[in-house]
Amino acid sequence: MSTTTRLHSAILGTFRASTVRTAPAFKQRCAYHSYDYAQPPPFPPAEAKILSSAYAHVPNHGFTIDSLKLGARDAGYLDASTNLFPRGVFDLINYHLVMQRLALKESVQFPDEKDGKRIGVGSKVRSLTLARLRANEPVLHRWQEALAVMAQPTYIPPSLHELAALADEIWFLAGDQSVDMSWYTKRATLSTIYSATEVFMTQDTSKDFVETEQFLDNRLQDLQSVGGFMGKLGEWVNYTGHSTINVLRSKGVRV
Repeated sequence: MSTTTRLHSAILGTFRASTVRTAPAFKQRCAYHSYDYAQPPPFPPAEAKILSSAYAHVPNHGFTIDSLKLGARDAGYLDASTNLFPRGVFDLINYHLVMQRLALKESVQFPDEKDGKRIGVGSKVRSLTLARLRANEPVLHRWQEALAVMAQPTYIPPSLHELAALADEIWFLAGDQSVDMSWYTKRATLSTIYSATEVFMTQDTSKDFVETEQFLDNRLQDLQSVGGFMGKLGEWVNYTGHSTINVLRSKGVRV
């Protein structure tokens, strides 16, 4: 089984499980974060400095120990400082995931209206998802390496946790106010859509990634027509999983 298939299967399994969760008694929006309080830095200062420096080497050296060592040197630390990262290169991948998720809040701003009409939540979700995907462009030629690392059994749980955090961030920034069972379904389905589109993008050679954008739009349209209700989530996940795999295979992805 390929690394892409393992990761995709784990994602689908996690989201199938979400269909049988018992909804909490929602008194306020359930979330991974709250902007009501000052958020602590996502990484300790020394780690942040090394990871930031190492990330600059990813385009040339990939998500590798070599990038971490070069980052440590650039930051004024010894190579042995990479021991600060017990998960090795996954910590560098996670740095990319976390920082790009947090950057959405500042990088994507919406006017109150467009062409005299208020921008809907669905349009905002699409814009935010595209913005996050495009943030992969500087390291896209290295992203297959990252996907292979994330598909390792040890790193699937933290990878899925960050994917869930991204889906929650996008819905929150889009202005979603759901306080019922749809809170789960929206995040589960968006996570599935995002992960499939991200894999597709690694094989996209079209100008300005127009095929990736179309792929995303098709998955979002599928969601609107099939996956809008709690009872349909399992059906939608199965449907989009099979259709996505067929599209990815047509692009030469080994799944």
